[in-house]
Amino acid sequence: MGSSSMSTHRRLVHWQGLLLVVSLFNFWGLHTTAQVTFESIDALEGTNVTLRIHHNARYAASFMWFRGETTDVHNNIAYLSVNSDKHVRGPPNGQGIVEDDGSLLLQNVTMEDSGIYTVLVQLQGCQQIVACGQLTVYPLVSMPTLLASNTRVTENKDAVVLNCHTNADIIEWLFNGTNLQYTNRMKLSLDRRNLTIDPVQRRDAGNYQCKASNPTNSAESAYVGLDVIFE
Repeated sequence: MGSSSMSTHRRLVHWQGLLLVVSLFNFWGLHTTAQVTFESIDALEGTNVTLRIHHNARYAASFMWFRGETTDVHNNIAYLSVNSDKHVRGPPNGQGIVEDDGSLLLQNVTMEDSGIYTVLVQLQGCQQIVACGQLTVYPLVSMPTLLASNTRVTENKDAVVLNCHTNADIIEWLFNGTNLQYTNRMKLSLDRRNLTIDPVQRRDAGNYQCKASNPTNSAESAYVGLDVIFE
């Protein structure tokens, strides 16, 4: 009897151990394989923007979006609760709408919408996965204004300064419709808004433009023609 009891006890311990191993495997398997990614994006002011996420969670119970780097409830701007019957979105006056795949739609974005956004995906049970990314909103680039210190100059005698006035930070210079090929007689200011040619030569005669841009849009100035007199 003692031998039979001991054998039964050992089989029970063995199966309990197997169940514990399987439970731990399932828990850590879910924990390590469930992932969510959120790519940082640039957007143009006044447009609708989708902060798109990608995840491999098979059973998501809810998606919660926050403004900032934390999941503080006070920073919650939108949520989607998923169950077998319906999808519940909120809050009523939220700043965005959570789409069926968990991505966040922001409408008519402004510069003030730039910043970090965090999404928390609640899986069935107690599992949670979190990701964050950056949204940068840029203004519409207005048409630059190009001015010249002089448009009629004498070769090897005069200098000319071209000034580009724009609300953008990225500036390129064009000559006769193509990118300007700089020479050692040309000098750009640190902010690239001023182009100085000193001295001017006959090959510098032509039409100049400045192109202003940011990561979302660009605009070109009107032509300024430079006439070079040579003796």
